This record gives sequence, structure tokens and C-alpha cells, in this order.
Amino acid sequence: MVDSPKRLVSRITRDTLALVLAGGRGSRLRQLTDWRAKPAVPFGGKFRIIDFPLSNCVNSGIRRMGVLTQYKAHSLIKHVQLGWGGNHVARGEFVELLPAQQRMNDQSWYSGTADAVYQNIDILRAHESEYTLILAGDHVYKMDYGPMIAYHVEKGADLTIGCIEVPVDQARAFGVMGIDREGRIESFVEKPDDPPRMPSSPDSSLASMGIYVFRTEFLFEQLILDADDPDSEHDFGKNVIPRLIEEHQVYAYPFREPGLTDQPYWRDVGTIDAYWSANLELIGVQPDLNLYDTDWPIWTYQEQLPPAKFVFDEDGRRGMAIDSMVSGGCIISGAVVRHSLLFSNVMVREQAYVEDAVILPNVQVGEGAEVRRAVIDKGCLIPPGMKIGVDPESDKERFEVSPTGVVLVTPQMLGQKLHMVR
Repeated sequence: MVDSPKRLVSRITRDTLALVLAGGRGSRLRQLTDWRAKPAVPFGGKFRIIDFPLSNCVNSGIRRMGVLTQYKAHSLIKHVQLGWGGNHVARGEFVELLPAQQRMNDQSWYSGTADAVYQNIDILRAHESEYTLILAGDHVYKMDYGPMIAYHVEKGADLTIGCIEVPVDQARAFGVMGIDREGRIESFVEKPDDPPRMPSSPDSSLASMGIYVFRTEFLFEQLILDADDPDSEHDFGKNVIPRLIEEHQVYAYPFREPGLTDQPYWRDVGTIDAYWSANLELIGVQPDLNLYDTDWPIWTYQEQLPPAKFVFDEDGRRGMAIDSMVSGGCIISGAVVRHSLLFSNVMVREQAYVEDAVILPNVQVGEGAEVRRAVIDKGCLIPPGMKIGVDPESDKERFEVSPTGVVLVTPQMLGQKLHMVR
């Protein structure tokens, strides 16, 4: 007998195993994922995207996690080992890496999201969890998974799907659900050309967040059925979920962020434009995503670095950053940085000017260079005097330019070595 909802949530989260699907490339991020998986892409000055679902698990009381990797996973694996391998966990708590390997047959790669879980079914059985929480590893958000799992138990559901309202014109990129008044899902369409509208909000659709709660034994049964189906693509959204809706109790759970917020924060950051804007949103006085929230911290591997430094204070030679976020190890030397986010170990040299830029770690901006409205990938050495984001036609000849004019620059585009990119 439990005494309170909080205790109920605590008990069921302890009986839950979380699986983070982190094997995708994220091709819409273009060259930013040429040498790393999307979940390994840096975000927010010091984090990686995968830190957000993993931190949500820890903060929700879920301390048994598996990370399923596949595409160019070296930097992702290294980050998880450094930042999450120890994790200060007690006995029976872990973050386990589950890379694609030859386990079931001669096929070595995961052929779909459901197949990724199925190929590790023997490992999952050994963990003996009552519930399994399946998460996408490439979204940025804060969420307490405990109430969702409690909702799943209360409804007696076979599957519960985390969902969020999105504008109809954005819903084409997601799985879209139709529900009844009790929250039971009546239809599920993966990336439809004409997304179903919500009856209460005709301009919105109810989109899947890629968050699923299963009773573990039920999940195993469905994975085996799917694996035996020669016509299946072995994907949760395309195959498993549509079949379950017809035959089982499948419910939608509305996304709720910890604390009281009218509009919960959730970002796909799946394009260069979305990635650039989501990073720069963090600079705001009261951003929708509060990285300074001590009640719901985001955990990560943190390199030991000296404080950021701003040097020289002379007219025309003043090191300063205005309306910006600057990470450890950065040196702004007689240069100006405005409304930009600088990751660790960025050097901006004399007379350089940076504005509306997201600059990843270990970048050097040369003397007199100008960088505007850009994403600069890890390890780039911007030559002295180079102008980026000033002449659109010149940028298109050398770099990747997004539909809204954000310029992506990588070491390879600059003819430089790739050893620091990951």
C-alpha cells in the first residue's frame, strides 16, 4: 500500500528501465552531423543533446538507463563514458551503452527503432524491470517521467505515448495522433502530408514526442511479433504503434514540464535554423529553457577549464561580450562579441567582431575577422580578416547556408583537419 502519489511515482520509477534511442544521424543538420550522431551535437554552451533525456531520467528517479548507438557513435560513446559512466550511482544503477552489433543474425545494423530494442532483448530481460521507458535521444526538453509512468499504471495501459501540441504546418515532421475524450489513441499517422487536426484547436495537431511507456513483458511480446513479420520495417512509429492501437489499450499523455509553465519547452533542433535559434534563445533574460534551474539540473561531462577572460580596455581594442553567454576557457582579446553563445575554449582575437553566432568548442576567430548569423563547428580556425555572414553569395560558394540565411562553417569547408570536430 502506498501512502501518496509521490511515493507511488518513486516506486514505479525505480522499477523502470529507460532506453534512449541515440543511433540516428539527423541529416537535416547537414554537415554538423557528418562526423557525429545528432544526440552528440553540442548544445547550450557546455552540454550535448543527449544530456537532456539522460538528465530527465536521473531527475525523475530513473537510475537504470541504456543508450542505443549506431551512426558514427565514437564521440557519443566517449561523452557518455566520461559524463555518465560513473554517474555517482549506487549499486544497481547504471548507464549502459548498447551499440549495434551482430547479436541476432548476420545483420549488424539496427533496421528500425523497434529492431534496435529487439536486438538487445536478452540484455533487457536480465534487468528484470516492470516498465520500460523508450526515449528519443535527439530532443531538448525538461520532463518529469514519473507522472507519465504513474498515468500509464492508472489507465491500465499497454502503451502510453508522450505527446505535445504543435502547429499543423510543423506536424508533418512527426507522428500525429487522434484521441477520444478519455485520452485513448484512436489513430496514429507517421509524418502525414495532411496532419489530423485537434477538435479543440483546428490549427494544431497532437504530435508524438517519441516517448513511450510499456509494460516490459508486453513490450517483449510485441517486439517478437514485429520481428517475425517479414513485411514490417521494424519501426515503432510506422509499424508497432499503428498495430497496437487497433488491438490494445494505447493512451496519450500530455507533455508536462517540471514546475508550472503555460507553454512547456520542447525543441526538435533538427535543422540548422532550429539549432541556431534554440541556442540563441538561451541568451534571453528569461528564456523558455532555464539552464540555471537548480531544482532540475542538466548533468554533463565538464572539462576542467579556467574562467573566461576578457582582455584589453582601450578605445578600438576592448575585449567584451554583450548580451551573450561565454563558457569556460574562452578568451576575448580586444574583440567584440554581441548576442552570441560561445562554447568552451573559444579564442576571439583583436579587432574581430562576432554577432548572432553559435560557436562550438575549440574555435579560433582570427584577427579582424567578422562572423555574423552563423554556426561555427568545433575546431574551426577562422583566418584573419575572413568575413562570414556578410556577403550571402560569397558564403554560398564556400559554406552551407540555411533557408533563413544562417551560415554553417565546418573545418572541412575551410580546408582544415577534422581531428577536433567530434
